[in-house]
Amino acid sequence: MSDDDALAFTGSLIHLRQHVSPKRLAEPGPSAPQLRLIFEAAAAAPDHGLLVPWRFVLIPPAMRATLGEMFAAALIERDATASDEQLADARAKAQRGAVLLLCVADLSARDPNTPAHERLVSLGCAIQNMMLTAQAMGFGAGLSSGQGMASEALRHGFRLGNGEIAVCFVSFGTVTSAKPRRQRPTPDEFVTTLGGF
Repeated sequence: MSDDDALAFTGSLIHLRQHVSPKRLAEPGPSAPQLRLIFEAAAAAPDHGLLVPWRFVLIPPAMRATLGEMFAAALIERDATASDEQLADARAKAQRGAVLLLCVADLSARDPNTPAHERLVSLGCAIQNMMLTAQAMGFGAGLSSGQGMASEALRHGFRLGNGEIAVCFVSFGTVTSAKPRRQRPTPDEFVTTLGGF
């Protein structure tokens, strides 16, 4: 691949990718065969020790209301005085995005030679691979998280095991409206040379 071809490839996938709020990711989302390709891209992530220290839980449409109740319960865990309006808003978040999945990291000590931060890096790479694959298919994607990720409601609802943590949700879908591209840092802002500090 020539430098120009490489720039064209990265330009269309990496540089044009941007976060899209789940509120702006409508149907149609990726089909079942497309989702399989997206998950296969996740499997190409760097994985020290070949642990596959992450997993993804797809939330089908029929389970969105159940997820909404988990969100409401998570809010009550943090704030027992949450209003009906706040609880309704928490439940509504479960209905956003054409395709929704939870990203789970396994930080258990089953292999002490691969520390937790490397496992989180692996998950991050897997997520980026999925988002870039979705981008190549013409879909938008976005990450969402919040204080509820560590709630007992989500831990119980998603049956998280010892050492597992819910890191974020990923949404895929057709972009209904796009925000202006944000200004990204230049390499000069974050690259230094050893000895040249």
